[in-house]
Amino acid sequence: METAAARTRPRARRGRAAWVAAGAALLAVTAAAVGSVVAGAIGTSPVATVVEDWSRAPVGARGVPDGWRKYETIGGNPAYDFEVVQDASRRALRMRSARDHSTIARDLSVDLAQTPVLEWTWRIRALPDGGDVRRRETSDLTAHLFVVWPRIPAMLRSRLIGYGWDATAPAGTVTRSRKTGTVTFVLLHSGREEMDRWITEQRNVVEDYRRIYGEAPDNPGALALSIDSNDTRSSAEGLIGSIRFVAESPGR
Repeated sequence: METAAARTRPRARRGRAAWVAAGAALLAVTAAAVGSVVAGAIGTSPVATVVEDWSRAPVGARGVPDGWRKYETIGGNPAYDFEVVQDASRRALRMRSARDHSTIARDLSVDLAQTPVLEWTWRIRALPDGGDVRRRETSDLTAHLFVVWPRIPAMLRSRLIGYGWDATAPAGTVTRSRKTGTVTFVLLHSGREEMDRWITEQRNVVEDYRRIYGEAPDNPGALALSIDSNDTRSSAEGLIGSIRFVAESPGR
């Protein structure tokens, strides 16, 4: 699994600046969105683009978080059983699924040339029983993320890379969704061994895109969070902490 940290060598101390942008959610659905860019110490190059840290919502807020938008899938019967929680020292979104498929999305403003590495924290508490994204009839995942490149027509040409934790398929599996040709899953973990603890993940999205599609990516337009257990008719639970894009580490 590729990892990268966002580090710079300061030449001159400058204050850090942040900006917030509003935009449309997944596949051009209008929604409020926030992308914070932290200025680096070398010139003004960004070293991190914060997508979400859940700090704007009060602990206990339920349903679709502010700045995100519902994205309903056919037959998903979404419940949006989501809650902003404080888990020890971490603010996170707790996502639960009980025989449903719930997805939310938000607009994304990121420059992959500057910050190609997607970094997030998560804590997986329950996997859908018998879930296996390699099979259409068991294509369920606990809490997972999508990076989205919307295209027209959306259902045929959009490209989505999903980073997930499968109940059955081995870690390292890269597989096309059995339900839609627009989605490719990259599985980072499998089974219960590492569950119920906080893990920080880093993926070089540019490298993953090249490996999957054979060409360099444009900047993605959206990021989505999803959880589903409708195919296995079971349940799942996971917490998603902070999400950001960071620069590649020097010398990697």
